[in-house]
Parts: sequence; C-alpha cells; structure tokens
Amino acid sequence: MPFPPPNLSKFHNDVLQNTLLGQLCGTQKLFRDRYLILRLLGRGGFGVTFLARDITLPGKPFCVIKQLCPRVSEKKALDTARLRFKREAKILSALGSHSRIPMLLDYFVIEEDFYLIQEYIRGATLARLVRRQGCQSEVIVKRVLRETLELLDYVHNQGVIHRDVKPQNIILSQDRRLVLIDFGAVKEQLAQLGESSSVKGVTTHFVGTVGFAPPEQFSLRPVYASDLYALGVTCLYLLTGKAPLDFKTDPQTGKLHWQDRVSLSRRFSQILDKMLQPTLTERYQSAAEVLEALDAISPQSNLSQCMSNPQQSTESTETQETPKPESELKRTARSIRDWNSRHRSLPRSVSPKPKKHLRWSSS
Repeated sequence: MPFPPPNLSKFHNDVLQNTLLGQLCGTQKLFRDRYLILRLLGRGGFGVTFLARDITLPGKPFCVIKQLCPRVSEKKALDTARLRFKREAKILSALGSHSRIPMLLDYFVIEEDFYLIQEYIRGATLARLVRRQGCQSEVIVKRVLRETLELLDYVHNQGVIHRDVKPQNIILSQDRRLVLIDFGAVKEQLAQLGESSSVKGVTTHFVGTVGFAPPEQFSLRPVYASDLYALGVTCLYLLTGKAPLDFKTDPQTGKLHWQDRVSLSRRFSQILDKMLQPTLTERYQSAAEVLEALDAISPQSNLSQCMSNPQQSTESTETQETPKPESELKRTARSIRDWNSRHRSLPRSVSPKPKKHLRWSSS
C-alpha cells in the first residue's frame, strides 16, 4: 500500500502488510484481474475480510472477499482442506438463495489460502445500532427475535448450524431486512482439519464467540440449540447494551444473572430464560419451539404498540359507521352561502343598502 492512511493501528498494519488482499488494498492493482480491493472490514481467528468492487460487472457492484487461512502446510492436509472447503462452500451457496442471507458469488483456493466472494449488504449491524441509538425496547427486541428465529429455522432445516450468532453478525439492511452473515461452517471444517493434522500451532479450534457460545460449543459439539442460546444473549445485548461477560454468572450452574438488569413482561422473560439455559436439555431445542412460544404471548397486541395512535384508528372506524354531526364552522359557512344566494336573486332596486345611522358613536 503506497500511501497508508494516518493513525492506522498495529492491528490494521499487520493485516495490510501480511496478506495478499492487504497489499492490494488502496492500489489500482486488481485481485484475479477482477476485484478492486477497497478497505479492510474485519479480522478473525481464521482470516480477514475486505470490501471490494467487481469491475467486470455492469455498475461495478460492491462485494465482500473473505480470505480464510487453515494454518496447515502438509500436502495431504491441504488436499483434504480443499475438499472440505468446496463442500462447505456449496452449502453456503445453497443457503444464499434466501433473500436474507448473503449470496455466495464465487469461491476458490490460491496456494494455501481459501477465498469466498459474497454479496455485500448495505446497512448496519445490530451492534452498531445499539452503540448509536442505545438500548432497545421489548417490542423491538421481540421483532428482531422473531425475524432471526425465522432465518435460523430455515438454516437449521438445511442441516446447517450457524455457530456464531451475535449482534455483529446480524445486519439491518437499508431496505429494513434483517440479514444473517458470517456462517461458521467453513471455519469449523478448517479448524477440525488443523486439529487432525500433525501441525499443532493452534491452541484451540473453537469456532464462535466467547460469551455468546453455550457450553457444548466449547466442547466442539454444537447443535441447533447452540444458535438459540447465542440469539438469547444477543437479545440481552439489545435490551441492556451490555456484553455477555459484563453479567455475573452462577459459579455452579453457569447461568447468567440478567433479570435485575432489565424490566420485561413476565412471559417474555420466561422465553429468554429458557433460551439462555446452559444445560442443553433445559433449553429450547428448535427455532420453531421458540416461535410457538412467542405466538402464545399475543403478538398482535405487541405489534399495535409499534403502530400509529390507536385512538386515530378508532375515530376513522366510527366515521365509517355513523356520520359525525355537522360542525359549527360548516353550519356558519352554509348560512353565508345561503344568504349570498338570496342576495344575488333580489332585484337591484330593492337590494338592501347600508344604513348610515347604524354606527357606534357618541353623537
């Protein structure tokens, strides 16, 4: 990068200097003769993500390029990695047919690095919205919960566990859709590969985020209900603005102490409590179960709080059923029109003239 921006952190400098995409960032050189690398979006334990433009397509649309590093060097291990990567990429490609999951546009391997090209979603993550707007109401959180559960229900029915549900991975797009990003399926396959190889440079192969992942995920045995726990913690963040590690934890059960941080309706509090059970058997087992529980707490009344003033809708209903009595203003206007009509119909010789003596004076 010939002219690095000022005030870059060491974190950003390392990425820009030590990755192929980082070295192309900010230059006019193209990646694979196609992608113009614009800026760094993020970095995780398995690679980096950049914003780019595909200059070969009309309009040069934005896209996201993820560079994944499996951290293996043996030829046999790399061959296995390629097979797993292609299999998992095909699963992500199938998921991308959903309107609220980024479309996978391409995937390929260059030497020892693996690349995913995905649709770029314009919008803001839930984490950013909370930083800008503050804590969200119960009504809003219920709506976020419902929409995300519908997405997870679809994902789980495809046999996929997201593995990293958190506010940073849910985007509110510009057209007001909630979009689920950054699936951990590929990363977990590559992590398992590193574990099975003779290369032992990685101390842990956990895929997920500490605080959002439940106990069974730390044991490398995630299930569909693991995503539900992470979504429950995400709801706590929306309600309180607190990261999961800011809550106290029961040392014996592992349960989060969160009820004293936010005031919720009793039934919604019960739903969240069951989503947040550290013991797998005590938690909801499917997104459909949680949706059914939400349906049972009268969603219509919740939605009405997000609508316009109910008093206005009542008045409009009454207007349709029975006409309102004529207002004083309308009666006055009608009287003036009637008087003017009669005045114009009188002969000019008998039209009334103003009486000069009718004036307020002392004489």
